[in-house]
Amino acid sequence: MMYNSTRDKSVRVTAAQAITRGISEEGGLFVPEQIPALSLAEIESLVSRNYIERAEFVLSRFLTDFTADEVNDCATSAYCEERFPGDHPAPVHMLKNGTAVLELWHGPTCAFKDMALQILPHLMRVSAGKTVGNNEIVILVATSGDTGKAALEGFRDAPNTRILVFYPENGVSPMQKLQMTTQEGGNVGVCAIRGNFDDAQTGVKTIFTDPAVKAKLAEQGRQFSSANSINWGRLLPQIVYYISAYCDMLKNGTIQLGDAINVVVPTGNFGNILAAYYAREMGLPIKRLVCASNCNNVLTEFLQTGTYDRNRTFHTTISPSMDILISSNLERLLFHLCGNDDRQTADWMQQLKTDGRYTVSAEVLAKIQALFDAGWCDDTQTKDEIRAIYEDEGYLCDTHTAVALRVYREYRERTGDTTPTVVASTANPYKFSASVLDALQSDCAVADEFAVVEALNALTGCPIPPSLAALKGKQPRFTGVCDRDTMEQTVFELLG
Repeated sequence: MMYNSTRDKSVRVTAAQAITRGISEEGGLFVPEQIPALSLAEIESLVSRNYIERAEFVLSRFLTDFTADEVNDCATSAYCEERFPGDHPAPVHMLKNGTAVLELWHGPTCAFKDMALQILPHLMRVSAGKTVGNNEIVILVATSGDTGKAALEGFRDAPNTRILVFYPENGVSPMQKLQMTTQEGGNVGVCAIRGNFDDAQTGVKTIFTDPAVKAKLAEQGRQFSSANSINWGRLLPQIVYYISAYCDMLKNGTIQLGDAINVVVPTGNFGNILAAYYAREMGLPIKRLVCASNCNNVLTEFLQTGTYDRNRTFHTTISPSMDILISSNLERLLFHLCGNDDRQTADWMQQLKTDGRYTVSAEVLAKIQALFDAGWCDDTQTKDEIRAIYEDEGYLCDTHTAVALRVYREYRERTGDTTPTVVASTANPYKFSASVLDALQSDCAVADEFAVVEALNALTGCPIPPSLAALKGKQPRFTGVCDRDTMEQTVFELLG
C-alpha cells in the first residue's frame, strides 16, 4: 500500500513516510493509492472480536509496511484498560427512538480525538524507526479545542519527540483551555493565538511548508510532523470505529448482516466524516453520510451547492470544535471524486487560498450529493436539542453531539428515511458544562467552571469524568499568547 499527494500524485510514499512527514512537500495531503476491500464475511468475522482486534484488522490493511507484531503493539498500547476504562473504547448507546449513539469520548481527555491520538504516537514511533533515524520529530498542532489536549496527552514524554500546540485564545471552552494550559510533560509546549482556528491552522501549514524553517530544524536534527487530521496516521484509526459500530449493531440485533446504515457526524475540519467515507469505500454498508454543522455552515453550503466560500462571518459558538471555515480534509474527498486529478485539486486549493472560494464541476457535485446530505443549526437549536434528548431519553449529550442529533432529526423529517442510523458522539458533556447546564436550566447563574460542573452533576446525576475533576485547582503552566504572523518565532522559542 503506497500513498500519493493530493496535489502531486507523482509523489509516492509508504505509510511510514506519510505518517512521519504529515504533509507533502508542496502542501498536499497523503491518500492511499487504493482502498482495500472489506467483505461482508470479514465484517461478520469481526463481530465476535474486541476493539483491539478490530483495530488490528483494519490498520493492517493500510499499514502494509508494518509487521503484524508492530500493528498489534500499537493497537494494544493505545486501547488498553488504562487508557480506556471499561470493556469497550467506543461503545454504541441505543436511544429509545432507535438511534445508535457512537460514544467516542471514553478516553483520557473525554473527546473523540483520543480514539486516534492515543494510537498516533505509537504509529509515529514505529514509522520514525523505519524512516528518519535519530531525528527528533516536532509535532506541530493547530486545535479548535479537543485535538490539542488529546495530542498533548498522547505524545506526553514520548521519546525523541516534541509537541507544540496553538489554540484560538477566545475560541475554546474553559475546560478545554484548562486541559491544555495545565498539561504535564517535559516535551510539550502550548500557546494561544490572537485569532480563530483557521488562523492557527493556516499558520501551522505555512510553517510546515516553509523551506527555510525546515532547513533550520534539519540543522538541529529535527523535522516536523503533524497530529492534526491532515496526518494520515491520525485519520486512519477513525475508520475503525465506524466498522466497529456496525459490528456492535449486528451483535445487539439492531441490523442484519448486509443492512445499510446512515452515519451522522458533527464536523468542522471534515476528518471524522471522511473516515466514515473511507469505511464506506472499503465496503461497509453505509447509505448516506450526513454532515452536521453549526452556524459556521460552510460545509453544509458546499455540499448543497458545490461552491466552497470561506468569505463569510466567523461565528464563535457553544460547539467550538466546529468553529472552522477552512475544512482541510475536504481536499482528500475532492481528489478521490475528481478521478485523482491532482492538478484540479491543487487548482481548487489555490483558488481557496487566493480568492477564498472555489466551485466544483457539476459532475463532481453529483458524486458528492449521491453520498452526502448536510444540515446545520444555531446555538438556540443546539440547546433545545440537549434539553429534548435529556427529557425524552434521559440521555445527556454535549453541544457537538446535539448538533448532529438535531440535524439528523430534521433530515429524517425532511426525507422520511428510516434507515438505521449511527450518530457520532464526539465529547463528554462536562467538557462544555456551562452550555449544557444552560440548556437544561437557563436561569442558573454560576460563574466558576467547577461550580458549573458540580451543578450539572447535581441536576442530572451524570458522573463527572475523573480526568476532568482532577483539573480543579490546577495552575496553568502555559500562559503565552502570540499573533498569527509571530507563530514561527514562537515555535523557535518553544523549542529553545
